[in-house]
Amino acid sequence: MKYAIIIPDGCADEPQESLNGKTPLQRANIPAMDEIAEAGVVGRANNVPAHLPPGSDVANLSLLGYDPNVNYTGRAPLEAAAQGIELGPEDWAVRCNLVTVQDQIMRDFTAGHVSSEEAKELLVVAQQKLVDGPLEFVPGVSYRNLLLYRGAERPAPFGRDTRTTPPHDLTDKSVAEDYPRGPGSDLLCDLMTRSIDIFAEHPVNAARRAAGKLPATNVWLWGLGKAPSLQPFQELYGKSGKMITAVDLLRGLAALIGWDRIEVPGATGYTDTDYAAKGRYAIEALDSTDIICVHVEATDEASHEGNAAAKIKALEEIDQHIVRPLHEALRSRGEYRILVSPDHPTPIRTKTHSHGFVPFAIAGSGVERDGLSTYDEISAEASTLDFAEGWKLMKYFLG
Repeated sequence: MKYAIIIPDGCADEPQESLNGKTPLQRANIPAMDEIAEAGVVGRANNVPAHLPPGSDVANLSLLGYDPNVNYTGRAPLEAAAQGIELGPEDWAVRCNLVTVQDQIMRDFTAGHVSSEEAKELLVVAQQKLVDGPLEFVPGVSYRNLLLYRGAERPAPFGRDTRTTPPHDLTDKSVAEDYPRGPGSDLLCDLMTRSIDIFAEHPVNAARRAAGKLPATNVWLWGLGKAPSLQPFQELYGKSGKMITAVDLLRGLAALIGWDRIEVPGATGYTDTDYAAKGRYAIEALDSTDIICVHVEATDEASHEGNAAAKIKALEEIDQHIVRPLHEALRSRGEYRILVSPDHPTPIRTKTHSHGFVPFAIAGSGVERDGLSTYDEISAEASTLDFAEGWKLMKYFLG
């Protein structure tokens, strides 16, 4: 039996007035996803418990079959794993965004999608002028970077009660009341504040302003945690897996559960990603693994920008270039199952992640049709297949 999982990140949404009361999934032309719905079952899953933050970290942990109540420690440790960074028992990883804050308003949580090269230059200066001892800035991809605290000799001041706010939750909002709180927050706030002066006249920002681009005004620190201890997926479910993604969070999660990671040229983690290449690489991987998982960030990025047209286009690209060819390849190989599901909702109205159920569709060997014919939120609400604890969906999917 071969399995495929396609994750259109954050694609679940609300009816939009601009779309005549339809959701992006309803409005998009997605015949391949609808075919899966018609051939199999549609249902709903709640991947984020109410007491945990509605981020991709918690949601994807749950979607891949791990109870977040037991296994979640924070977002940044997952991204550290993606870079092959080993965290000792007293080490902490902190997510470090480069952002644009102007007049105390979060203008852009990506600093205008600052390039990886520009981010590295800024963080080199931050390392030289902001930190010492156990602290280390680690460049990542674009605005997504890390700060490490090595606590073997000097214990970190953080704790389970340290509270931070993801910058994508603050788009176009005041940041004044959303700086870190709790144990160790004074350290995080100090670094965030002092980075403003250091970045203000940096050559990277001077060049960006001259080119009409947003500057990276400062670092925004959030999502901290210690390394989780996850049981390998093979031991837990008896299946091997491979992950295709352009996002470090998913790369790290794959590494921690023992899945191989496939790097696809042209995969960007944005709406300009090479969808067709992801589809081709997924098909090629079928012969070497039990499960191929394709994660696409584009739908979530479009939501964060409040761009319904871009979200619909991303859904149609995923449908045409990933879902359709992958489903065809699976059917030609014998017994199979295919699952399409986002991790969490990201409403265009709020431009940020939210709690709540997401729709899924499953088709393949041994899956009896339930009579629903479209893949969208409304169809899922009409279904009796409901997973209030989303992490239990994986066992159902694997049969």
